[in-house]
Amino acid sequence: MSTAGLKGVNAFGHLGWVTRKCRICATKIDTTRDLYYVCPYCKDKYDAYFCPADAKRLHYRCPFCGRELVPVNIALHQPR
Repeated sequence: MSTAGLKGVNAFGHLGWVTRKCRICATKIDTTRDLYYVCPYCKDKYDAYFCPADAKRLHYRCPFCGRELVPVNIALHQPR
């Protein structure tokens, strides 16, 4: 079976596809396992992902627009 020449960061299952960095402290966040917070309005524009510690420090408000941060946990969305 061929992988169509995909190697390195283009390969299927590479952590770069599911890893984000906290906008404040640059902690690596695995979006498939970890709890993290996003601003739904600034997520695409500023890549606004936040770790739980920084979300608490920001009082669960986005530093860019002032709106409330939304918790995201993929494990809660999976069917049982």
